[in-house]
Amino acid sequence: SHAISQEEKKVVAYHESGHALVSWMLKHTDPLLKITIIPRTNMALGFAQYIPLDRKLLSKEELFDRMCVMMGGRVAESVTFNRITSGAQNDLKKITDLAYSMVREHGMSSNVGLVSFSAEDVKSRRGKPFSKDFAALIDQEVRKLLSDVYQTTQQILNANRDKLEILAENLLKSETLTCEQVEA
Repeated sequence: SHAISQEEKKVVAYHESGHALVSWMLKHTDPLLKITIIPRTNMALGFAQYIPLDRKLLSKEELFDRMCVMMGGRVAESVTFNRITSGAQNDLKKITDLAYSMVREHGMSSNVGLVSFSAEDVKSRRGKPFSKDFAALIDQEVRKLLSDVYQTTQQILNANRDKLEILAENLLKSETLTCEQVEA
């Protein structure tokens, strides 16, 4: 059964509202279609759905904002309940993968420089095509990027706690909100 407790439902409502609000406050994001706290069969307890903009090239700023939106759920849980849950695991996986691809594949870190190593290069049987020191630098840059994403997301949600609360409470009442209802 997909029944979840009222307490969990509240956490999910704030989590999904965090995604939606961060997406609303940032410039480089896909438009929101709807948010819901109705559990899906794929184990998701809720989700935010966006209208994907059909673009193939994404700037560093667009990718950064996208990571902030993904981080919005975890940060909303943290600032609201002063604790975190396992609910953000999938978001964190996507954010981590994106950060590694920005640093390692797309040359978007000035400290790592204009290099491109695919995930396949890194996993090849011959070993990594770079030194341990260089691997450590990549890891360090990814951690810095993720820290910047977290800080930015936290600033947005702390500055808009009132909006987060209104959105989450409306979501708890209605279970699903469309883009128009979120804007209202």
